[in-house]
Amino acid sequence: MIEHVIPTGTHGRYLVDPPAPPPDRWLVGFHGYAEDAAAQLERMRRIPGADRWLLVSIQALHRFYRRRADQVVASWMTRQDRELAIADNLAYVAAVLDSVDREYPGRRRLVFTGFSQGVAMTLRAAAASPRPVDGVIAVGGDVPPDIDAAALGRVPHALVCRGTRDEWYTRAIFERDVERLRQAGAGVHPLEFDGGHEWPDAVVEAASTFLRQREP
Repeated sequence: MIEHVIPTGTHGRYLVDPPAPPPDRWLVGFHGYAEDAAAQLERMRRIPGADRWLLVSIQALHRFYRRRADQVVASWMTRQDRELAIADNLAYVAAVLDSVDREYPGRRRLVFTGFSQGVAMTLRAAAASPRPVDGVIAVGGDVPPDIDAAALGRVPHALVCRGTRDEWYTRAIFERDVERLRQAGAGVHPLEFDGGHEWPDAVVEAASTFLRQREP
Protein backbone atom coordinates (compact mmCIF):
# COMPACT_ATOMS: atom_id res chain seq x y z
CA MET A 1 0.00 0.00 0.00
CA ILE A 2 1.22 3.50 -0.87
CA GLU A 3 -0.32 6.38 1.00
CA HIS A 4 -0.80 9.75 -0.72
CA VAL A 5 -2.25 13.11 0.28
CA ILE A 6 -3.72 15.63 -2.12
CA PRO A 7 -4.87 19.24 -1.59
CA THR A 8 -8.53 19.98 -2.16
CA GLY A 9 -10.92 22.88 -1.72
CA THR A 10 -13.62 22.95 0.95
CA HIS A 11 -15.99 25.46 2.52
CA GLY A 12 -15.90 26.69 6.10
CA ARG A 13 -18.40 28.77 8.03
CA TYR A 14 -18.01 31.62 10.47
CA LEU A 15 -20.41 33.81 12.43
CA VAL A 16 -20.17 37.59 12.77
CA ASP A 17 -21.87 39.73 15.38
CA PRO A 18 -21.07 43.40 14.66
CA PRO A 19 -21.59 46.19 17.20
CA ALA A 20 -23.97 49.04 16.47
CA PRO A 21 -21.30 51.70 15.75
CA PRO A 22 -18.81 51.01 12.94
CA PRO A 23 -16.48 48.39 14.48
CA ASP A 24 -12.79 49.22 14.85
CA ARG A 25 -11.89 46.31 17.14
CA TRP A 26 -12.24 42.59 16.50
CA LEU A 27 -12.57 39.65 18.90
CA VAL A 28 -12.00 36.43 16.95
CA GLY A 29 -12.97 33.13 18.59
CA PHE A 30 -12.25 29.42 18.21
CA HIS A 31 -14.50 26.77 19.75
CA GLY A 32 -13.50 23.53 21.48
CA TYR A 33 -13.69 19.92 20.33
CA ALA A 34 -17.20 18.68 19.40
CA GLU A 35 -18.62 22.20 19.48
CA ASP A 36 -19.62 24.69 16.80
CA ALA A 37 -19.13 28.38 16.06
CA ALA A 38 -22.35 29.30 17.87
CA ALA A 39 -21.03 27.88 21.15
CA GLN A 40 -17.96 30.10 21.10
CA LEU A 41 -19.94 33.14 19.94
CA GLU A 42 -22.22 32.73 22.96
CA ARG A 43 -19.19 32.68 25.27
CA MET A 44 -17.88 35.86 23.70
CA ARG A 45 -21.26 37.57 23.94
CA ARG A 46 -21.29 36.94 27.70
CA ILE A 47 -18.24 39.15 28.20
CA PRO A 48 -19.27 42.60 29.49
CA GLY A 49 -18.11 45.18 26.96
CA ALA A 50 -17.88 42.68 24.09
CA ASP A 51 -20.81 44.47 22.46
CA ARG A 52 -18.29 47.20 21.56
CA TRP A 53 -16.27 44.66 19.54
CA LEU A 54 -16.87 42.95 16.24
CA LEU A 55 -17.29 39.31 17.24
CA VAL A 56 -16.11 36.67 14.77
CA SER A 57 -16.51 32.98 15.63
CA ILE A 58 -14.82 30.57 13.22
CA GLN A 59 -16.01 26.97 12.94
CA ALA A 60 -13.52 24.15 12.41
CA LEU A 61 -13.49 22.49 9.00
CA HIS A 62 -13.85 18.89 10.18
CA ARG A 63 -17.56 18.39 10.90
CA PHE A 64 -19.29 15.37 12.38
CA TYR A 65 -22.49 14.48 14.23
CA ARG A 66 -22.88 14.43 17.98
CA ARG A 67 -25.25 11.54 17.61
CA ARG A 68 -27.17 11.67 20.86
CA ALA A 69 -28.27 15.22 20.09
CA ASP A 70 -28.18 14.85 16.28
CA GLN A 71 -26.13 18.05 16.30
CA VAL A 72 -23.45 19.03 13.78
CA VAL A 73 -20.20 19.80 15.60
CA ALA A 74 -16.60 20.07 14.51
CA SER A 75 -12.96 19.43 15.36
CA TRP A 76 -9.87 21.41 14.41
CA MET A 77 -7.68 18.38 13.69
CA THR A 78 -6.53 14.92 14.68
CA ARG A 79 -3.01 13.52 14.84
CA GLN A 80 -3.34 12.19 11.26
CA ASP A 81 -1.59 14.50 8.76
CA ARG A 82 -1.26 17.00 11.58
CA GLU A 83 1.18 19.38 9.90
CA LEU A 84 -0.98 19.54 6.78
CA ALA A 85 -4.06 20.23 8.90
CA ILE A 86 -2.28 23.07 10.68
CA ALA A 87 -1.39 24.66 7.35
CA ASP A 88 -4.96 24.21 6.07
CA ASN A 89 -6.41 25.75 9.23
CA LEU A 90 -4.11 28.77 9.12
CA ALA A 91 -4.93 29.40 5.46
CA TYR A 92 -8.62 29.10 6.32
CA VAL A 93 -8.38 31.58 9.21
CA ALA A 94 -6.46 34.02 7.02
CA ALA A 95 -9.18 33.81 4.35
CA VAL A 96 -11.88 34.44 6.96
CA LEU A 97 -10.13 37.53 8.31
CA ASP A 98 -9.50 38.85 4.80
CA SER A 99 -13.23 38.50 4.14
CA VAL A 100 -14.13 40.27 7.38
CA ASP A 101 -11.64 43.03 6.56
CA ARG A 102 -13.35 43.66 3.23
CA GLU A 103 -16.77 43.87 4.87
CA TYR A 104 -15.69 45.82 7.96
CA PRO A 105 -12.60 47.90 7.14
CA GLY A 106 -10.89 50.21 9.62
CA ARG A 107 -9.84 47.71 12.28
CA ARG A 108 -7.58 49.15 15.03
CA ARG A 109 -7.51 46.32 17.57
CA LEU A 110 -7.37 42.52 17.20
CA VAL A 111 -7.73 39.93 19.98
CA PHE A 112 -7.98 36.16 19.49
CA THR A 113 -9.74 33.89 21.97
CA GLY A 114 -10.34 30.17 22.29
CA PHE A 115 -11.60 27.40 24.53
CA SER A 116 -10.13 23.91 24.97
CA GLN A 117 -8.98 22.57 21.57
CA GLY A 118 -9.59 26.05 20.17
CA VAL A 119 -6.76 27.47 22.29
CA ALA A 120 -4.15 25.90 20.01
CA MET A 121 -5.79 27.58 17.01
CA THR A 122 -5.97 30.85 18.95
CA LEU A 123 -2.22 30.85 19.53
CA ARG A 124 -1.37 29.62 16.03
CA ALA A 125 -3.58 32.27 14.43
CA ALA A 126 -2.05 35.01 16.57
CA ALA A 127 1.51 33.85 15.92
CA ALA A 128 0.93 33.66 12.15
CA SER A 129 -1.20 36.79 11.77
CA PRO A 130 -0.01 39.35 9.21
CA ARG A 131 -2.05 41.90 11.17
CA PRO A 132 -0.80 43.33 14.47
CA VAL A 133 -2.24 41.38 17.39
CA ASP A 134 -3.22 43.06 20.64
CA GLY A 135 -3.70 39.96 22.76
CA VAL A 136 -5.11 36.47 23.25
CA ILE A 137 -7.54 34.97 25.73
CA ALA A 138 -6.84 31.24 26.23
CA VAL A 139 -9.14 29.11 28.38
CA GLY A 140 -8.64 25.43 29.17
CA GLY A 141 -6.11 24.57 26.49
CA ASP A 142 -2.36 24.49 26.08
CA VAL A 143 0.14 26.39 23.96
CA PRO A 144 1.00 24.00 21.10
CA PRO A 145 4.60 22.83 20.88
CA ASP A 146 4.88 23.71 17.18
CA ILE A 147 4.96 27.47 17.94
CA ASP A 148 8.51 28.59 18.63
CA ALA A 149 9.58 31.48 20.86
CA ALA A 150 10.00 33.90 17.95
CA ALA A 151 6.43 33.28 16.77
CA LEU A 152 5.05 33.48 20.32
CA GLY A 153 6.77 36.86 20.54
CA ARG A 154 4.04 38.22 18.25
CA VAL A 155 1.62 37.92 21.18
CA PRO A 156 2.03 41.05 23.34
CA HIS A 157 -0.50 40.11 26.04
CA ALA A 158 -2.13 36.83 27.04
CA LEU A 159 -4.89 36.00 29.51
CA VAL A 160 -4.33 32.31 30.30
CA CYS A 161 -7.06 30.58 32.31
CA ARG A 162 -7.37 27.19 34.00
CA GLY A 163 -9.87 25.52 36.31
CA THR A 164 -8.28 24.04 39.44
CA ARG A 165 -10.15 20.77 38.81
CA ASP A 166 -9.43 20.58 35.09
CA GLU A 167 -8.06 17.08 34.42
CA TRP A 168 -7.12 17.85 30.79
CA TYR A 169 -5.36 21.17 31.28
CA THR A 170 -3.27 20.35 34.32
CA ARG A 171 -1.46 22.75 36.60
CA ALA A 172 1.91 21.55 35.29
CA ILE A 173 0.96 22.32 31.69
CA PHE A 174 -0.57 25.65 32.73
CA GLU A 175 2.61 26.71 34.53
CA ARG A 176 4.73 25.60 31.57
CA ASP A 177 2.59 27.67 29.18
CA VAL A 178 2.75 30.77 31.37
CA GLU A 179 6.54 30.47 31.47
CA ARG A 180 6.82 29.90 27.69
CA LEU A 181 4.79 33.02 26.99
CA ARG A 182 6.76 35.10 29.46
CA GLN A 183 10.06 33.97 28.01
CA ALA A 184 8.76 34.95 24.56
CA GLY A 185 8.12 38.47 25.86
CA ALA A 186 4.35 38.39 26.37
CA GLY A 187 2.69 40.17 29.24
CA VAL A 188 0.95 37.18 30.83
CA HIS A 189 -2.16 37.41 33.00
CA PRO A 190 -2.58 33.94 34.58
CA LEU A 191 -5.93 33.03 36.10
CA GLU A 192 -6.79 29.87 38.03
CA PHE A 193 -10.44 29.62 38.98
CA ASP A 194 -12.43 27.24 41.14
CA GLY A 195 -13.85 24.86 38.55
CA GLY A 196 -13.15 22.30 35.89
CA HIS A 197 -12.93 22.31 32.10
CA GLU A 198 -15.27 25.25 31.55
CA TRP A 199 -15.71 28.97 30.82
CA PRO A 200 -17.21 30.31 34.08
CA ASP A 201 -18.08 33.76 35.37
CA ALA A 202 -14.53 34.25 36.65
CA VAL A 203 -13.23 33.96 33.08
CA VAL A 204 -15.98 36.25 31.79
CA GLU A 205 -14.99 38.95 34.28
CA ALA A 206 -11.27 38.60 33.59
CA ALA A 207 -11.88 38.68 29.83
CA SER A 208 -13.92 41.86 30.23
CA THR A 209 -11.05 43.56 32.05
CA PHE A 210 -8.55 42.27 29.49
CA LEU A 211 -10.58 43.64 26.55
CA ARG A 212 -11.13 46.98 28.26
CA GLN A 213 -7.36 47.33 28.67
CA ARG A 214 -6.89 46.65 24.94
CA GLU A 215 -9.42 49.25 23.78
CA PRO A 216 -8.10 52.38 22.02
